[in-house]
Amino acid sequence: MTHESQQPPAAVLFDALGADYEKAFAHAPAHLSALRWLLDRLPPAARVLDVGSGTGRPTAATLAAAGHSVLGVDVSPVMVDLAALQVPEASFRLADIRELPLDPASFDGVCVFFSLLQMSRQEQSAVVGRLAGALKPGGHLVLATVPADVEDVEVVFMGRPVRATSFSEADLVAVVEAAGLSVEERQNVMFTPSHPDAGPEPHLFLLCRRA
Repeated sequence: MTHESQQPPAAVLFDALGADYEKAFAHAPAHLSALRWLLDRLPPAARVLDVGSGTGRPTAATLAAAGHSVLGVDVSPVMVDLAALQVPEASFRLADIRELPLDPASFDGVCVFFSLLQMSRQEQSAVVGRLAGALKPGGHLVLATVPADVEDVEVVFMGRPVRATSFSEADLVAVVEAAGLSVEERQNVMFTPSHPDAGPEPHLFLLCRRA
């Protein structure tokens, strides 16, 4: 059995993409807008969890530059190494969020930018519930995804075949609300990554608060 076959599919994909992913997505206006929304609501020196932290930019870098304590979690060793190099003021851990122990009410904010799409719907729902529980009361969670009523379909992402699962917008809102979060704002945008093999993608951003 090869090392690659033992990795989660997301790790294989993002190990291969590396810094190309940052080049394609880091400038996305809606992503940056969602970060500003979160920054406006965090207390000083907040503790923030970045799920699927990638190269560390823009999410962890933006939060750390604002004086917050950031823990980034990613399944890709390549991404974790890049993030640690690029954002040394944050902490990064090689781990699967489905398995990582999370203390209740331990974070002021949580970011989940497109990091659930290679999980089953059951896993995605369970992770959202765990992340909601890890938020302090009144804490905020930003969740971004590609909204679609699809399960385990093969798509081409930045020139690479991947299998993806997602929810329709209404169903994802229901998942978030079932986890004890209220959706304070939502944004639907079309975005074309800066990559020769990329086309326009629908992006949904849910800006949430734990009651």
